[in-house]
Formats: sequence, C-alpha cells, structure tokens
Amino acid sequence: MTTSLSLAPKPAVAAAIPRLAPPSTIEMAPSLPPPLVSVNRNMGAKHKAVVVMGATGTGKTRLAVDLALRFGGEVINSDKMQVYRGLDVATNKVTAEECAGVPHHLIGVAHPDEEFTAEDFRREASRAAGAVAARGRLPIIAGGSNSYIEELVDGDRRAFRERYDCFFLWVDVQLPVLHGFVGRRVDEMCGRGLVGEVAAVFDPDRTDYSRGIWRAIGVPELDAYLRCCPSAGEEERSRLLAIAIEEIKANTRRLSCRQRAKIQRLDRLWRVRRVDATEALRRRGVASDEAWERHVAAPSIDAVRSFLHGGDFAAAETTAAPPQPLLPMFALAAAGAGV
Repeated sequence: MTTSLSLAPKPAVAAAIPRLAPPSTIEMAPSLPPPLVSVNRNMGAKHKAVVVMGATGTGKTRLAVDLALRFGGEVINSDKMQVYRGLDVATNKVTAEECAGVPHHLIGVAHPDEEFTAEDFRREASRAAGAVAARGRLPIIAGGSNSYIEELVDGDRRAFRERYDCFFLWVDVQLPVLHGFVGRRVDEMCGRGLVGEVAAVFDPDRTDYSRGIWRAIGVPELDAYLRCCPSAGEEERSRLLAIAIEEIKANTRRLSCRQRAKIQRLDRLWRVRRVDATEALRRRGVASDEAWERHVAAPSIDAVRSFLHGGDFAAAETTAAPPQPLLPMFALAAAGAGV
C-alpha cells in the first residue's frame, strides 16, 4: 500500500539552517545540534516534530501550511477520513492550491472499504515522519482525529516520543462561532458538488456505514434521500435533501464538541500551546486574514521558532531567506473535517 502522497510539486528546500563549524581542536566546545534535532543528556539526539490539533473547521491545515512554509516542513495528515481514496469534497481533502507547494502525506492512501486503524496510522505516520526528518525537514502532523494522534504519540510504548521531541499546538475556536462557520461550510460543500459526489458512489445494497470512508459525515445522512430519488416527486426529494443537509450540519457540530473535549483531556496530559482562531472565523475577507495573522499565525510561528531554535533563533533568523508570506484565508471548504 502506498503510504505517502504529495499533492503538489515539492518546493525548493528552505534556506539552510545555520550550523556551527565542527571543532578544530579538542579544547573547543562541541558544535550545537541543528535546530531540527534536540539533544538530551540522558536520551541522546532526537528529531523535532510539530503536532497541530483542533476541532473540525478551526483551520489546522492552514496553520500547518503556514508553519511548513516558514520552517521548511512537510505535513502528515492525521484525519481518519482523509486517509481514504475518493469523496474529496465530503472528506474535505486539501487541494493542490491550498497546499501551496508543501508536500502532504497520508492523504488518499487507503482503500475506501478498508479499516485504517489507529495502529495502522501510527505505523505509516512514523514511517512518513522518518522520511521527512531524513530529508532535513520538519514533520508537521495535522488533523482532527485525536485518537490517531494519541496513538502516534503515546502508543507502542511511546516509541515516537523516543525518536521525536514533540511540540503541540491547539487551534481553538469558541463553539458558537465554530458551529456557525461549519454550517456555512456545509452549504458551500453542497455548492461544490457534495450531493453529486456521494450519489455517484451510492450503492442501494449498502446498509453498513460503520467502516471505511462510508463513515464520513455527509455519506450516511444522504442515504434516505438517494434511495427515494428514482420514484419520489420533486417536493419530497427537496424535503428529504433539506433534512439530510441539516443532519450533516448537526453531526458536524457534535463531532466538533467531541473533538474539543478530547483535546481538553490531552491538554491535561501533554504540554499544549493553545491559539484562539475565533476572531478569524468570526470575521470575513481582509479582516479575517488580519485576525488570522495576529491571533493564530504570528503567535504560533513565534512558539515554533522558540521550540526549534531555543535561545539561538534570533541569530538564525538574520541569516535565513525572507519568510514566505502567510496564506490568505481559505475558502470555507478548506477548514472542514480534518483541516
């Protein structure tokens, strides 16, 4: 099974991170490790990794791409529906444009009928992170499936933590604002062809929506509508479609509550940095972009810079290439499930 997918051509490698020359005599202090590696006296050298968490719709992918562009990273998807092939609109897979040239991994790699477990994710994400780190780039794990993230970080006797020094970011949004946003996003997804996409793969013999991609919000909710279409009148079809869309919105709101509660639990177990994206989602247009940069991107970049470079990051910044501009606010669909 293929375990990695880049949705856009790999960009030029970011400016090299400054490294001290090796010592020329035994009396000299040992050279500092590169910023993407940390050294613990007891644990030895460990690569660094960033984990971006958040409920559906909060902008995790946008922040992951912002960080990848700034620090030379690659994104490893941790959304359990986006690992499956197909239903790109329903699962809100990131587009090539939204990737902005940043390689993304573990998107569309599993068969729609497979059960891609948390253990499968741990194995494949660990493999992808190792390949990213071997290229001298920063693994950025981003997605809304917190059971996947928890298994990666704490599963298998914490093997991932043995190899990686992890920094956790939580993109949070006040629930009333988030729920209004995801409701508008569902309407936008319908405008992009959600119903037709699901109809194209609808199987009237399918009754089990508990496995594979068929669990994705937007698929089981449309079952009654799609079953009635051949014989029902226009008024009945419209009524059933309206019911299905409201169910999609309600189930998405419930998912966001569950995800947020799970992150709050993980916040008590891990050292998590919370950033508030409420204003970015509350506003529209340029005002939204400004709020994103002020309240989300800037503090996140500062925090990750400190994580990567410690007290030496200021010197590193002066010799690096000018930072890439932050991305404008995604279309509503870009902040969907697993973003």
